[in-house]
Amino acid sequence: MTSILEALQHNPYPGRLILLARTLDGELTAGYALTGRSDSSRARRIESTEAGETAVVPVGAQNHDALRHYIAATADERWTVYGNGEQVAEVAGRLVKGLAPSSALEELSYEPDPPIYTPRITAVVDRIDGRAWFGATRRPEGERESADTVVASLGALAVGQAVLLSTYESDGEHVSTSRRHLDLSTSAQDAAALLAEVWAALDPRFLVAATAFAPLRGVRGAIRHA
Repeated sequence: MTSILEALQHNPYPGRLILLARTLDGELTAGYALTGRSDSSRARRIESTEAGETAVVPVGAQNHDALRHYIAATADERWTVYGNGEQVAEVAGRLVKGLAPSSALEELSYEPDPPIYTPRITAVVDRIDGRAWFGATRRPEGERESADTVVASLGALAVGQAVLLSTYESDGEHVSTSRRHLDLSTSAQDAAALLAEVWAALDPRFLVAATAFAPLRGVRGAIRHA
């Protein structure tokens, strides 16, 4: 099975990525990472908020930009939700209202950032039984502007297995939107080691920030910045 290191070496500019793994300690472990090419994309941090959420925030005197600054991970008593934009809060709110994860991940929009039209990627984890879903809302490859959404109900992960979904597939120069999630392997012992594994795999030219946490226990976890 392809490792996290091998997958990211073949995709040096993944944009943003969500990750779910079963680390060697047996724990279900989540990861979220940011990469960037422009100055504004790189001028960001991941921070824990007073409300117990994880936010992507600006560095310096930037104005708030909804496409770059958002709640990236949140949890209540039942659900943990994480992803690459303001849809994280929207999906969490739908789950509170009683929608099933597959329904909560539908009817979202891709980002209005032509010409790339970055996908919205979102993970939902049931804190009771560990079931998980990945959702991706993308602009179609043709002329159609309506959004396509793919929701994957993930099967159980064995120890050493991981699933990764990124927004982009890119060599660092040419960018296209990612079209599928990847089944990968990990050698990480725990969340801290998973964060180190992802960090080491990402191209240093584009590193911005990353975090890893145990979604069955919330969204608090170690954070790294370039």
